[in-house]
Amino acid sequence: MRVAKPNALILVLCLAFVGLGLVSLFVHHRGAAAQSSTVMLLRIEDTINPIKARVIARAAATASEADAELLVIELDTPGGLYGSTRDIVETLLESPVPIAVFVSPRGAQAGSAGTFITAAAHIAAMAPGSNIGAATPVSGSGEDIGETLADKVTNDAAALIRSIAEERGRNPDPLEQTVRTAASYSATEALDEGIIDLLADDLNDLLAKLDGQVVTTVDGERELNLTGSQVEPLKMQWRERFVDFIANPNIAFLLISLGSLGLIFELMTPGTIGPGIAGIICLGLGFLALGNLPFNWAGIAFIVLAVVLAALEIFVSGFGALGIGAVVSLIIGGVLLFGSFGGGAVPVGFPDVSVNPWVLVGVGGFFALIAGYLAFEAVMSRVQGRRAAVAGTPHSDSDGRSETGRLVGATGTVTSALRPRGVVSLGDETWTAMSSDGLTVPAGRRIRVVGVSGLVLTVEVIGGAQSVEGQE
Repeated sequence: MRVAKPNALILVLCLAFVGLGLVSLFVHHRGAAAQSSTVMLLRIEDTINPIKARVIARAAATASEADAELLVIELDTPGGLYGSTRDIVETLLESPVPIAVFVSPRGAQAGSAGTFITAAAHIAAMAPGSNIGAATPVSGSGEDIGETLADKVTNDAAALIRSIAEERGRNPDPLEQTVRTAASYSATEALDEGIIDLLADDLNDLLAKLDGQVVTTVDGERELNLTGSQVEPLKMQWRERFVDFIANPNIAFLLISLGSLGLIFELMTPGTIGPGIAGIICLGLGFLALGNLPFNWAGIAFIVLAVVLAALEIFVSGFGALGIGAVVSLIIGGVLLFGSFGGGAVPVGFPDVSVNPWVLVGVGGFFALIAGYLAFEAVMSRVQGRRAAVAGTPHSDSDGRSETGRLVGATGTVTSALRPRGVVSLGDETWTAMSSDGLTVPAGRRIRVVGVSGLVLTVEVIGGAQSVEGQE
């Protein structure tokens, strides 16, 4: 077999690409050899929660893999969850890479959880005008909480911060007071009390002061060579930012409430699909948020009960009683959703996560309006049905709740197949309906109303049941 000679142009191109690859490897090697030390920078703001704990753990792992000279965490937080704080402390104490926590910029704070995090760093620094220590105890919604804190948890937190101080060679007494008496210190006071290592105006000033210092990590002593170091910012991933946003007790409660409402509307108007899909999405996001918050299963149970009662109100027309029960259950669920019982859930200065009372009032009021509307419609149906019976107007066998004078006998069109429940159109109105004989009635069929029960119509196919038997 005769083999054609390769085209000269193709051969030249192949050699060029191979040469380009070799050059890039050489340049990369030279660049890596000449690269200056790397300082990684992570900014942590707002509430400390499981997402922030995972972000800090990822940053520490990234710095270790890159053999960074230093990881700087710029911190500005009013506090956060105690469990997440302990996770972060463990990450800092076990890091083989030196980590500096810098309470910055001026006016920043390291409240409650931030105090533990700052104390656990290899290097603790603050900007002038910042402060550190326990803040006044507040709930997750910003409201004051009662002083029902158990000695057991407070003693545990005090022992933790004392052990951190001893591990890092800091003064344990003032740090312990941040737990027991909610003591707070200015940056200058923190330096004088031996809580932090140094003051720095900004990041450049911090790196200049740390250059040449020896830091002890789990891998031994390490001298910081920060001259000419390049700062590489580390940021929260978009997924982390999104979960961090919804991991708020108020937003989580709203998502679950809206999701429940979407499912209720889908039950009222089956076949519309939109409310059901939106409800499922909201519920999914709500449970994702709950997974990053210390929630209570009792609250979930009451919210589920609220959905069940609302559904029963639609199906059995409870004249508002079931709807009122749904509203009450929803509010109780919101109160219990993030509640901690038995005392001592958090030490002094750590927030008690809860739903804002105004959010509860707003959501409860909205559901109450819906329940009131359903009750009004059911009562008016019964009143008009009785009036029609007294006047001798023919009425349906729907135990007096049908608006027989207006709806029974009316004709319309199936807009969403009755299986046997679906949606029909009567003029310019859309109603939930059920086929009288339990058959599946496809969309487009003409129907006649034979009964009304609350907000649900009972209809029959014009032309008789035989016209739809065996059809979909």
